[in-house]
Parts: sequence; structure tokens; C-alpha cells
Amino acid sequence: MSTSQKILVILHAAPYGSERCLSALRVANALAGLDAPQTAEVRVFLMSDATVLALPNQRDGNTNGLQTMVEELVARKVPITVCRTCALARGLAELPLIEGTRIGTLAELAQSTLWADKVLSF
Repeated sequence: MSTSQKILVILHAAPYGSERCLSALRVANALAGLDAPQTAEVRVFLMSDATVLALPNQRDGNTNGLQTMVEELVARKVPITVCRTCALARGLAELPLIEGTRIGTLAELAQSTLWADKVLSF
């Protein structure tokens, strides 16, 4: 028998300077890639300084590893929502985002929180 859980991953941390965003994206990708008998339906919500994860063409060292992980989530059909208020505060709302990510609202975060069986916050 297959079981599926709904998991919301909320990222607050800045993408650079610590490994919190890296860890969050690794966990989200691992959860989204689970096969039967246990599967997970994953949603990602970017808030605060984590909103910059949705911007393309950033370099972290010699690679664009964080962008690649965001793109892997998009390829797995994981919804990635960027907090509108946070994006506006950082001047990001009008910039092009990684394809498959989108600006959303706090009301959407509230709905996703109620939808989720588990919420992980990084």
C-alpha cells in the first residue's frame, strides 16, 4: 500500500553565508523524488532573504548549484512560490525569475500550511 504525505518547505535564510538553503533544497528534492511505497507531495515557499533563490544566473563559488536544485524541483512539478511582500521589499518583484517559480501571497502560504501534513522551516 502506498502512502503519500503533503509537505510544505518554507525557506527564510539567505542563500549564501550558511548552508540552510542548500540543506532545504536538498531535503525538498529528496522528498519530491521518493517512489512508492512512500511518496510526498511537496510545495516550497520562499520568504525573507530566501526570495533571491528564484533569481536566475547567480553564482555560488564555481557553480550555480542552488539554481540547479531549484530547476530540479520545478522539473519534478514542485510549486515554488516567492513571497510577494518579501520580493517587493528587496526590489525583486519586477525581475525575471527562474522559469517555473512565481510570486505569491501570504494568503497562499496560509492555504499551503493548512494543506500540509508537515511543515519544514529553514
